Amino acid sequence: FSTELSDLFAPSSSASKRRSRGPVMAAKKAAEGAKQEDGKYKHTVDLPKTSFGLRANSVMREPELQKLWEENQVLKRVSERNTGATFTLHDGPPYANGDLHMGHALNKVLKDIINRYKLLQNHKVSFIPGWDCHGLPIELKVLKSMDKATLNALTPIRLRQKAAKFAKVTVNAQMNSFKRIGIWADWDSPYLTLSPEYEAAQLEVFGQMVMRGYIYRGRKPVHWSPSSRTALAEAELEYSENHVSKSIYAAFKITSPSSSGLLDEFLPNVCLAIWTTTPWTIPANAAVAVNPELSYAVVELQSVLESESTSGGKQQKLGSILSSGIEKPFIIVASDLVSVLESKWGVKLVIRKSFPGSVLEHCRYLHPVNGNECSVVIGGDYITTESGTGLVHTAPGHGQEDYLTGLKYGLPIVSPVDDEGNFTAEAGQFSGLSVLGAGNAAVVKYLDEHVSLILEEPYKHKYPYDWRSKEPTIFRATEQWFASVDGFRDAALDAIKRVTWVPSQGENRIVNMISGRSDWCISRQRTWGVPIPVFYHVDTQEPLITEETIEHIKAIVSEKGSDAWWYMKTEELLPDKYRDKASEYRKGTDTMDVWFDSGSSWAAVSAKRDGLNFPADVYLEGSDQHRGWFQSSLLTSIATTGKAPYSSVITHGFVLDKDGLKMSKSVGNVVDPEKVILGGKDSKKEPPYGADVLRLWVSSVDYTGDVLIGSEILRQMSDMYRKLRGTMRFLLANLHDWNPENSVPYSDLPKIDQYALFQLENVVASMKDSYDNYQFYKIYQTLQRFAIVGLSNFYFDVAKDRLYVGWPS
Repeated sequence: FSTELSDLFAPSSSASKRRSRGPVMAAKKAAEGAKQEDGKYKHTVDLPKTSFGLRANSVMREPELQKLWEENQVLKRVSERNTGATFTLHDGPPYANGDLHMGHALNKVLKDIINRYKLLQNHKVSFIPGWDCHGLPIELKVLKSMDKATLNALTPIRLRQKAAKFAKVTVNAQMNSFKRIGIWADWDSPYLTLSPEYEAAQLEVFGQMVMRGYIYRGRKPVHWSPSSRTALAEAELEYSENHVSKSIYAAFKITSPSSSGLLDEFLPNVCLAIWTTTPWTIPANAAVAVNPELSYAVVELQSVLESESTSGGKQQKLGSILSSGIEKPFIIVASDLVSVLESKWGVKLVIRKSFPGSVLEHCRYLHPVNGNECSVVIGGDYITTESGTGLVHTAPGHGQEDYLTGLKYGLPIVSPVDDEGNFTAEAGQFSGLSVLGAGNAAVVKYLDEHVSLILEEPYKHKYPYDWRSKEPTIFRATEQWFASVDGFRDAALDAIKRVTWVPSQGENRIVNMISGRSDWCISRQRTWGVPIPVFYHVDTQEPLITEETIEHIKAIVSEKGSDAWWYMKTEELLPDKYRDKASEYRKGTDTMDVWFDSGSSWAAVSAKRDGLNFPADVYLEGSDQHRGWFQSSLLTSIATTGKAPYSSVITHGFVLDKDGLKMSKSVGNVVDPEKVILGGKDSKKEPPYGADVLRLWVSSVDYTGDVLIGSEILRQMSDMYRKLRGTMRFLLANLHDWNPENSVPYSDLPKIDQYALFQLENVVASMKDSYDNYQFYKIYQTLQRFAIVGLSNFYFDVAKDRLYVGWPS
């Protein structure tokens, strides 16, 4: 309505336009006049000037700076110019198996912070990046990329060539990603575990351990992965908390009691009750073990209280022994477990006699599957009353404690399971069945049919899985090569005390692992790796491995790489001394555990290359490496040099999402370092923050525990980054015309400036102390507080007037 009225009473068009422009032109002339007037005084105000922008333009600017650093070899030139002591941070090799994740970024930025600080402290620093290039994950990726026809025609040497190619491509991709994060390193001379010089150094470590008597071949139970068909080290396992086993209580009938006569009155209906979560190991049973210090009881099964009961909503199956119709069935269990078992089995148990476990030694019982007579033996303190029956079914071919007990009593090491986890012909009627599937169920059924089963129930517990295939493993006795940790365990534990551990609890963790570990299985039944340099006599299968043979092979590998083991003939690989007997020997096919590969890096890098310290000043990796690289490096170094390969060990936690959950592609909570730097497809949801914001995040977290990252955390880091840039921009802009010749003595400065410098001195001292103690998050906090509170909110605000218009005379 108002618009219509204005149109109705509007003057003519041309006159209106002339009149309406009048006020506008007048205002414009007034503004120009004011501007000219202001210009008279512009030169009297010292305005800030700087080319340092508030916006970093990181996506474009950072690569330019990184290229400048690389072309001018900044790390090398600064290090050579420095006159202080050499500082060596030895890089733990990431696995050449895929793109970088946030854990890689955290790890390498922490190392870079340390190296740059040491450079600023006048140290000579040379950082050699490394990669772990052998092992099953790479081999499996190569195999999965081939069609059936290619697989059928695949030879070991061809597989190795493809694996090496894959590893090198991955190394180059990861290297470029590390460069983009801004890591300073000797990128032209990295160490790769597949390089001939590295492999030769590794063989040298192996040879020295052989000559010291620390390497031996034996048939022992080891973690075996049916899915990967190879032995595994402890560090290659993941433990599932949700694994469900088919557990059973079973009865083994006593045929001959001990000489004490304590059990005579209960014959012939007395049995030993055992409990196991691996029924498939029953065919390999060689004994039942008891704890001599525990009290055991003969209990009579008087009545069945329930035909079935429930546990966690899952039905339990009562076995044949409880409904056998035997007039007076007697069962031996630990006395302390009688009431527990009574409730679990749903029966009334009446104690008829009690005695110490030692009384049961040498009792004989009937093997429930093959019908042989076996003995009751004395086990160790691993036999408790926390679960089970207090009597342990013992299969030396399928368990570490069982194996040690078997050695004590000379028990047979039976392991009727093949590489794929199937029963062999030695298992009789179970032959060909998978021990983790149909074979397990078949054993339980057999026990039930032959009146041995007491109870079957699902049991949820912690269980080892192959960390690569994510499938369950088994304990299986096979011929393997071992490093005898017992030979240098005490020396390793003593060396640990002389190492600085950050955080300090890392020392207790590795002490517990070293003191309790068994011998190290170092052989793997795979193609892609460094060969164990051993020959076997074709008739006797006796191994030929001497100082002379190892040195000869090491020389060949140093020149031609470890592929030579596969394409050269036996007579070429043997020294002259054995050439005439070459037809009597064959090459071994096992490769070394990849932890032996990476654990030898000190020998190939720190102890070999010029300008590096051995022992290295610092090792820095994730906390999981206490059972991995830290440990394998320590063991190989102690065994050959008698000292630890590091002076200090720093560990960091895992990177979790914003809610503290493990990152997973399936969950969709993965934070990709590349997207943090370059941005995602939707720049609003995933803006390009640049490497500096990522590095600032690393500096802000207490890395000694698990750390969180997410979109909101990154936004906060970006805001803080801008605040820091704004602070520095203000300082630089106001120093544009400053000349050192115009410096004012501290005593002549105004009190406010003296106070600001006093604050700065405290900040510098605090930050230096935090750097020396590797507490970078404290540096971030100190810097943040000083920049925002001490400078922006106080000093800058007070100093602005005199900065621009001078100090009144």
